[in-house]
Amino acid sequence: MYELLKTLTSLHGPCGYEQPVTSWIKHTIEGLVDELTVDSLGNVIAHKKGTSPGPKTIITAHMDEIGFIVKKIENNGLIRFEKLGGHDDRILLAQKVQVRTKTGLLAGVIGTISAHFAKFDDPNKVRNHRQLYIDIGATSKENAVALGVEIGNLITWWPSMDFLGNEQTGRVVGKGFDDRAGCAVIIQTLRDLQGVHFAGEVIAIFTVQEEVGLRGAQVAARNVEADVAIAIDTTAVSDTPEDTMDQTLHLGRGTGVKVIDFSLISHPMVKEKLLELAKRTSINFQYEVFPGIGTDGGAVSLANKGIPTGVLSIPSRYAHSPVEVIDMADLEATKGLLKEFILSMKEDTEFTFI
Repeated sequence: MYELLKTLTSLHGPCGYEQPVTSWIKHTIEGLVDELTVDSLGNVIAHKKGTSPGPKTIITAHMDEIGFIVKKIENNGLIRFEKLGGHDDRILLAQKVQVRTKTGLLAGVIGTISAHFAKFDDPNKVRNHRQLYIDIGATSKENAVALGVEIGNLITWWPSMDFLGNEQTGRVVGKGFDDRAGCAVIIQTLRDLQGVHFAGEVIAIFTVQEEVGLRGAQVAARNVEADVAIAIDTTAVSDTPEDTMDQTLHLGRGTGVKVIDFSLISHPMVKEKLLELAKRTSINFQYEVFPGIGTDGGAVSLANKGIPTGVLSIPSRYAHSPVEVIDMADLEATKGLLKEFILSMKEDTEFTFI
């Protein structure tokens, strides 16, 4: 899945402006499914029918990534910006970004003072993003406009993906793994299901605007009938030395089976089914109890009359930064358990509460 993930993370698709991702995924999966639509918000909704009757299973991941949006162009050509999604102001300085204009993509950098000026500054000060600016090399406002910049242009981290260390580590670093990694899992699962017998129907939903309030999932899930759902997303590990880390979720120890987060209490029967399958098939997994995160699973679970929902989480370090890190073995474990869940469906499978 390395090349698939690399392609997905190279696409420019912050919240609300996921068009390049929507188009690419639509084109990529249209030969793998029986029915494919893109709704008015940009969600991709695909139906793949099984070879025998059974439950309808939603599998979902979000296409958007955190980013920024151009708010103002200063007279000297520097760009002021607002956030799209959750950012930590402490890591914004001196990061490379990519600005999307109607005429093409521009390289930029979030400016910072030279180290030579640091002794004249307050070293403990964290500047709010509204005090910062993006430098695209323009010498004036007119020059920036001539390069294609206008109010409302979209900005993401500069795209890159590499092995961390080298290929032997099995770990990769880049931007946008949240949640292009989940998209990769679903696309590869659809590929793996080609020519395979399974019961029921798989409804693959690639959503928009997750990072600004699970908005795409709220719309998409209301317009499909389903018996069960599995959301795929990344989650923050707690295996580094900071005081706030509790060492409960680790990189490289398998997929996270969600127990609870702030958006969802996983449906008991769905959670237990995932755990049973992981144990029976020897797929590495971890329990995830983390109230500091939310996923599209929370929105899907509340759709229509309520959909029994679980979540598989891809462990990630340095989330919402340009240097997110995941382990490819965890990615494979997530895909493997999702596939096992789909293949375990029978005609009479139900996920009742009692």
